Amino acid sequence: MDYDKDKVDEMPLALLYLTTFNDKYSARAWKGFDWGTMNRLHEKGYISDPKSKAKSVAMAEDGVKLSEELFKKHFGLY
Repeated sequence: MDYDKDKVDEMPLALLYLTTFNDKYSARAWKGFDWGTMNRLHEKGYISDPKSKAKSVAMAEDGVKLSEELFKKHFGLY
């Protein structure tokens, strides 16, 4: 089935907001989503390379901001 990968990528990026935390270097989020999606988010510059032994990925500043915006857009109560 063909589908819009950009639209699909919005959901995991929005949900990463739920698991975002700050360490002493940057914002990070637990990685537990489809590898193809995580790779695309990395290619778009929102997260660090998910191909590591770490259980989390570093979130770029733009990624953190967009993650919060998408979370509020898709899951916020109005």
